[in-house]
Amino acid sequence: MTLPNQAPVVGSSISMTSYSEVLAAIADRPTDTAMVISVCNVHSVMSARKDPDLATALEGSDITTPDGVPLVWALRWTENPEQERVYGPTLMRRALREDDARKWRHYLYGSTEDTIVKLIGSIAEIAPEAQIVGHTAPPFRPLTEDEQRDHLDAIRESGADIVWVGLGMPKQELWMHAVRHQLPGVALVGVGAAFDFIAGNVKEAPLWMRKASLEWLYRLMKEPRRLWRRYIWNNPAYVILLARQLITAKFGRVSEA
Repeated sequence: MTLPNQAPVVGSSISMTSYSEVLAAIADRPTDTAMVISVCNVHSVMSARKDPDLATALEGSDITTPDGVPLVWALRWTENPEQERVYGPTLMRRALREDDARKWRHYLYGSTEDTIVKLIGSIAEIAPEAQIVGHTAPPFRPLTEDEQRDHLDAIRESGADIVWVGLGMPKQELWMHAVRHQLPGVALVGVGAAFDFIAGNVKEAPLWMRKASLEWLYRLMKEPRRLWRRYIWNNPAYVILLARQLITAKFGRVSEA
């Protein structure tokens, strides 16, 4: 199995990859452990700077996709001018639609029962051939050992190829990192809010806003009380740290020359 190269973005290693490359990696995933794919944005990399467990989980992921446009820009400016965005909801939709060719079996892990019911209904419309072999909506609290064992047993017994994990960041990254060796041969893909987007609970930002890196502003307008602290503090801090990284890299190359 060949994994995409990674480049540092304000302290986290982000994969220089594409939708087709991620799907190909899933098809060629290992059999002795799970493959872990994390979709990353500014919130991910800024949180990892303060949370050592999250930083370890991200570094332990096989692929960390540039889900947020500011991360795409960072990769374009530093390592890969052709880098594209690998957006969690789109990755999930593409994998589901390709199910007819690959015959992948999908398991949904996360969110609530109501959302999963809506999600399954939406999947039936966008990818009628997709095989949904099971789902679990875990409680919004730490799992007991018995619950964790039961959930992993259910995933293994389902014969799932891909487990879509919608627990939210950082919970999904920590869970995938903790259980990867107990789910051999499975691809664990942490897609955050994709469950709500595809289920129709939350409307996605217009395409022009996503391309202009204004998705954060759209979401802030929709959920100001929940998100204002994240965006007001994280986004300016990210810009400063990225500028420092770019300047350091530039002058480092000059001094070496």
